[in-house]
Amino acid sequence: MKISARNRFAGTVERVEKGQITSSVKIKIQVPITITAVISKEAVEDLALKTGDKVEAIIKATEVMVARE
Repeated sequence: MKISARNRFAGTVERVEKGQITSSVKIKIQVPITITAVISKEAVEDLALKTGDKVEAIIKATEVMVARE
């Protein structure tokens, strides 16, 4: 399967809670995980980011998609 999303986490469905309109799917993720962040060059320079720096990945999203083959 091909998909444009790059922040993808392989995991196992742990629980499904079905609602009237929406449902919640809890997915257990195994570590280690690598997250790809696309940020501006200005942000990289302001944070003085370089290989080996300790940072936090903060994901701001309005959606989490679920894919299955």
